[in-house]
Amino acid sequence: MRSGVSERDDGVLWDIACPAQPSRVPGVTMAGFGDRGITPPGLRLVPHPAVTLVLVFGGTIALEDATGRKHQGSFVAGLGYGEALRALRAEAFECMQVRLSPVAAHAVLGGVVADLDGAVVTLDDLWGQESARISEHLGDLSCWEDRFALTDAWLARRCAAASQVAPEVAWAWRSIVAGRGTVRIEHLAAELGWSRKRLWSRFHSQIGLPPKRAAKLVRFDHAVHGLVAGQDAAGVAADGGYTDQSHLHRDVVAFTGLTPATVVIEPFLEVDDIAWGWPGPRNSRGRPIAPAQQRSRPVLRRPAG
Repeated sequence: MRSGVSERDDGVLWDIACPAQPSRVPGVTMAGFGDRGITPPGLRLVPHPAVTLVLVFGGTIALEDATGRKHQGSFVAGLGYGEALRALRAEAFECMQVRLSPVAAHAVLGGVVADLDGAVVTLDDLWGQESARISEHLGDLSCWEDRFALTDAWLARRCAAASQVAPEVAWAWRSIVAGRGTVRIEHLAAELGWSRKRLWSRFHSQIGLPPKRAAKLVRFDHAVHGLVAGQDAAGVAADGGYTDQSHLHRDVVAFTGLTPATVVIEPFLEVDDIAWGWPGPRNSRGRPIAPAQQRSRPVLRRPAG
């Protein structure tokens, strides 16, 4: 068990548990969060290039999405979930946060992934009684490793019984991630031997976002983590393939409602390395030093078949 620290008030907001072993399901990462009673109202959940599944089994989490709709309890947030979500109320909660690559999300959640398009849906609305059962089982366990094992087995069963993303679409997503969002979509289509329109249609229907928006989200994620790691905005913009620093500024504002200078103190970004495994050395502020940005164009290999 490790703790997440917010430099905003120098207080420990959450206890965070990470599994000792990676998930048996490719594209799945998990972390457990336990509230320490000082989670601030209006807390933002910063967009991420994954479908976010939050299983609440203790206390209360109430959210408001970009449309003003309010949600309480366990929920699924679509890829990128539009503008940053806000936690209106988070009291004495324990929850399991599962990040699913869109390829894994398609197998776990089925065709609903394409319909999310950045929206937030409660698990009660999505799965009915199954949502209550998984939360109850998690609450009955006292050890985080047992909770991780239970969640992983549940995800594996759902994946085994579900249809998979087309290999061409999965390859396109992996190429966008490998290129940190800077790969040109027409190059992907050409490598696949598809038209741009066909790639757009198949990708959107199975991943949940058009490929260009997905690439923009991946690029934003790397950029914002570079900022949190202490890199200057001009360097992040240059390394991330942005036209200039103003371009980076517009993207950060569009995704979070914050500027590059203020987004770095968001609590969920400050603990992202703890909860989601940013390894390696840290800077003088105790934050991880981001891996060197890859400037070379990734090798694109078309999937077999």
